[in-house]
Amino acid sequence: MDQQRTPAQRRAEAAERAQRRAQRRGTPAPPVYTELFGDDPEAPNPAPAPAAAAATPPDRPDAPARTDAAPGASAPRPPRRRRAAAAAAPASSAVQRRRLQAGLGVAGLVAVVVWVAGLGDDKQTSAKTAKAGAAAETLPQLPGGGRRLFPDRRVVAFAGNPRDDGLGALGVGTSSSMLAKLKRQAKPYARKTRPVLPALELITSIATASPGAKGDHVIRADAETIDRYLRLARKAGALLLLDVQPGLVDFPRELNRLRPWLKEPDVGLAIDPEWRVEPGQLPGQVIGSVSAQEVNATSADLAAIVRQYKLPEKLFVVHQFTEGMVRDPGLLIKRPGLATVFNVDGVGGRAAKVAKYTSLAAGKPGYRHGFKLFYEEDTGLMKPGSVMAMTPRPDLIVYE
Repeated sequence: MDQQRTPAQRRAEAAERAQRRAQRRGTPAPPVYTELFGDDPEAPNPAPAPAAAAATPPDRPDAPARTDAAPGASAPRPPRRRRAAAAAAPASSAVQRRRLQAGLGVAGLVAVVVWVAGLGDDKQTSAKTAKAGAAAETLPQLPGGGRRLFPDRRVVAFAGNPRDDGLGALGVGTSSSMLAKLKRQAKPYARKTRPVLPALELITSIATASPGAKGDHVIRADAETIDRYLRLARKAGALLLLDVQPGLVDFPRELNRLRPWLKEPDVGLAIDPEWRVEPGQLPGQVIGSVSAQEVNATSADLAAIVRQYKLPEKLFVVHQFTEGMVRDPGLLIKRPGLATVFNVDGVGGRAAKVAKYTSLAAGKPGYRHGFKLFYEEDTGLMKPGSVMAMTPRPDLIVYE
């Protein structure tokens, strides 16, 4: 009777039996080249392995497996399949090396082709990028370059009309002295991250109490005057802002009259609802107002000009110093292509002006904000530091 074995011995014997069965059934791993290119047609076919003698299953789990070898005989030789494969190995090694070298050569050639193709793609991409950059450079630019106004710049303007010094700083003194004063006035508002862009706000239509030649209570600047100030603005690297006091005329009609200049990339539009009156009312004797619908119609026409001529962002200013000056403000529409600014332009002392600015700015979230100062009419002209201390900081500062 077999001697009783421990569990550890039985596990070791079971492992040996499993190993011998695997040796009788197993075949060698395929050579490396077969993994890359398939079977080697030049390698000799190995002789078929003889059928291994079936091991008799043990009568019980702990019985030792039987083999065909006699007791005390040497270990059985490896199957013929293994010997044939081993014999073929030296002959096929050279073939493997040739195949590997050929494969590496093909892979290298493919890599070179891909690299050259990549160079072509890079050249095409670079050409497209350069072409896009050149196209962007050929589009109309703002003074000083670029196509976006806010928040890249802060605009400081002089407003007025050369007909009378009382209409604002723009018409005071010679052109050279006025531009020099504007440059000095704008300097404190400049920041390293946000330079100042100067502007000339020319009142192109002046509302009057007298009916005028057309009965619309407006005196208009002629084309020569507008052209002269456009040349002056360009000489100074500034924007030209065309201001409209419409009297009995609506703003879209006045915009249409100014269309030849508004097609330019450095010309903006400002509308002044204070001077927009109804029949039976006289400018200067009542405070005018405008509906949100009329502002929307004006901004739609202006935005259409920007799109048609591929212009940079265009300055669109709405002057205001009372809550009711723009009726139904909740209906206002923001237009792509326009830098829309609500400019608080009331006259008074510092405390009143700051309070008015804060109140009106809070009622126009999402829009840009402006602040006007009057050299002669304000009580104690605010200094630039005080203006910049307001919240939010103005994007547009106008002096009149």
